[in-house]
Amino acid sequence: MARCLASAPATSELVVAPGNPGTAAIATNLAIDPASPVEVVELATQMGADLVVVGPEAPLVAGVADAVREAGIPVFGPGAEAARLEGSKAFAKDVMSAAGVPTAEAVACTTEGELSAALDRFGAPYVVKDDGLAAGKGVVVTSDRAAAMDHGMACLAKEREQLQPDAPESAVLVEEYLDGPEASMFCVCDGATVRPLAPAQDFKRLADGDAGPNTGGMGAYSPLTWAPEDLAEQVVRDIAQPVVDEMARRGTAFIGLLYCGLALTGNGLRVVEFNVRFGDPETQAVLARLTSSLPDLLHSAATGRLTEAPEPTWSEQAAVDVVLAAPGYPGTVTTGGSITGIEEAEALPDVHVLHAGTGLDDDGHLIASGGRVLSVVALAPSVAEARARAYEAIERINLDGAQYRTDIAAEH
Repeated sequence: MARCLASAPATSELVVAPGNPGTAAIATNLAIDPASPVEVVELATQMGADLVVVGPEAPLVAGVADAVREAGIPVFGPGAEAARLEGSKAFAKDVMSAAGVPTAEAVACTTEGELSAALDRFGAPYVVKDDGLAAGKGVVVTSDRAAAMDHGMACLAKEREQLQPDAPESAVLVEEYLDGPEASMFCVCDGATVRPLAPAQDFKRLADGDAGPNTGGMGAYSPLTWAPEDLAEQVVRDIAQPVVDEMARRGTAFIGLLYCGLALTGNGLRVVEFNVRFGDPETQAVLARLTSSLPDLLHSAATGRLTEAPEPTWSEQAAVDVVLAAPGYPGTVTTGGSITGIEEAEALPDVHVLHAGTGLDDDGHLIASGGRVLSVVALAPSVAEARARAYEAIERINLDGAQYRTDIAAEH
């Protein structure tokens, strides 16, 4: 997002809080607490910001966008109540039901007995979801009933800080399994109008062949050559617009990014999940193809003028994003490893490397500081060529014990 915002002619200055070594090269990093409404408002006021973009989900659920909006500064991101579409899966199901949006049938469970009964009701493959925020790792899909039960019990036992005073009591959802390929669609919303971005597909499992534990995402690609040509129109008509209308009816305007995680089943589109911000790692692939101005689009949404904004435009090239993760991810992560080879990777045509879990050691050398460390993004005339270029680039990067999948976009 920072790369796309910084490169637009409309941007005169970009501040990223707290940022990382990658954003430091294109923006000013300021080490504030991004989940503190007070600190974000103070910074935006001091710098005379024309637009605040709230990236992660935790600050949105904490009400950062509300505070910025109340201060009279345009902000792209939903308020805390609207952010419950991601912060509570039970709330999202309630909104979808009211809006007539197609999704998997689900049961919200608060006890061991309810969990066991729900698993028996739906049968294998079991889909068990933490109701709250889980950084993309709160879902288990398994044919092993014991594993499904264990995950559900862990969700029930987990102590979560209640960011919402009226947060729902349910702690875990059991859903019916949805067949068919999955896709991700980002929709920019201004509270009334919806503008779709290009669809993408991500890869959640850690290992090749969709093996291993769920992660926040190990790679993505765009466009989806196999998807229906009218996928964006279907999503707006049947999913995003009804949800935005329902939120408005409830007096909770949804202003920001509605991420629609979709299953293209034999019975049509079904919503797998909603997020309320640009999702990782699809954003890296989608924004790599955007040729129109991201800040202009987001400012139009933040100020309720999305109908006046031109439609986003896209490169004919395909984009493939491969995530480089630290040793141990998504479990106990080993940080501190030295990273080299980024310049060599970016020497390849149409390749850029985006920082996520990176930092600097005491000597100023780049090191891994988190689970997903880098995203290696390549553009090329076809998905196959972009894929080959991304893997050629990632092989030039060195991090001891690093993990990455070798089959991102292999069967597009």
